[in-house]
Amino acid sequence: MKLKIEEKPFLSEGRHTVTVTEVEEGKSENKEIPFINCRLENEDGFVNQRFYLSEPGQPILASFLKALGIDKTEVDSKELKGKTLSVEVEERSYEDAEGKGKTIKQATHFEPVGKANTSDRF
Repeated sequence: MKLKIEEKPFLSEGRHTVTVTEVEEGKSENKEIPFINCRLENEDGFVNQRFYLSEPGQPILASFLKALGIDKTEVDSKELKGKTLSVEVEERSYEDAEGKGKTIKQATHFEPVGKANTSDRF
């Protein structure tokens, strides 16, 4: 059987310089909280990162925008596409609304390109 792979792998854990290649808007499955999902990509792979547009999500989104060089209180999500930043990719485990354990890859520790070139992990 021939296998045709048309997708990049997930980025490995650690520090990566990535570009925002896609931005999608949506609402969370259970609580209907609005979010944007950004695909953060480089030549090695990608990671998807959701930013919830809720009060607890504001500081996370603010640090992401700051790393992108955006210093405005209001921004159109379309402006994010094509921007580059440095992220730490890690795995996170959590329990979903049905009590099932899930593990995802996520981007954290957002920094402008060139500010952080190595992993924050020991």
